[in-house]
Amino acid sequence: MIWLIGNKGMLGNDVEKLLKERGLIYWASDREIDISDYKALEKFRKDKEIKWVINCAGYTKVDKAEEEIDEAFKLNKDGVRNIALFSAKKQIKLIHISTDYVFDGRQKREGGAAAYTEDDKTHPINIYGKSKLAGEEEIKKMLGGYFIIRTAWLYGSLGNNFVSTMLRLFKEKEAIKVVDDQWGSPTYTVDLAGAILKIIEDDSVKYGIYHFTNEGVTNWYKFARAIYSKAKKLNLISTSKKVVLKAIKTEEYPTAAARPQNSILSKEKIKKEFNLEIRDWKEALTEYLSILTL
Repeated sequence: MIWLIGNKGMLGNDVEKLLKERGLIYWASDREIDISDYKALEKFRKDKEIKWVINCAGYTKVDKAEEEIDEAFKLNKDGVRNIALFSAKKQIKLIHISTDYVFDGRQKREGGAAAYTEDDKTHPINIYGKSKLAGEEEIKKMLGGYFIIRTAWLYGSLGNNFVSTMLRLFKEKEAIKVVDDQWGSPTYTVDLAGAILKIIEDDSVKYGIYHFTNEGVTNWYKFARAIYSKAKKLNLISTSKKVVLKAIKTEEYPTAAARPQNSILSKEKIKKEFNLEIRDWKEALTEYLSILTL
């Protein structure tokens, strides 16, 4: 039996859809269960035989976290500690979703940015990243075996994300400035959900930290251009209206929270251990936008 925590979020929504499609027996919860209250977890479990917990819950407001420090750590550290303790006591396998923001984004190699592996040193540069790393550390303290999946540049059909923001701005604006010196790999929630379920369906004990994004590397400006081009072809935005996209540097677009310039994550470990084929981000984006036309 599976307990999906955070089923109303962007990723949790697609994980639940996939659980239903595959006929897996599960329970789902969201804000009605306060993960910062350990007793609430115990109360939910009563009379339920749970083998797996998928934790998609968390505080995700990156800029707001710089002000709401306690709230970010309450969910991303304290809540995760409770889930890990719960899993340890009940001998439940845990899959927890983390982020590229545990890194500072300064890693480079000759010729450009180097992809971060699971063994690279963490060094978050904002409160959100620090709170997510604190959650990872709590899991390591509580459990001998666990699955932590770090992802980046996530988008899906539910909630605010870069793709939905761009689609809205294309309709509202005639010119949009987009940062072109932050690099990474967009991740479609449907594809990450598939990787999560692969671990469960394998009943895997290949514990550890894993990275997952779609294949390929881009920057926010090029990502925005791809969204614009594909959205026009699919008539998601007016074909007669022209929007000018202007590439700018990070310092020209100040934000409350610092962003890593390099968010590229190596997927070699998860591909090898679970025999995964991961599609390119452009292919995944085309599918996502095509679904919006239905």
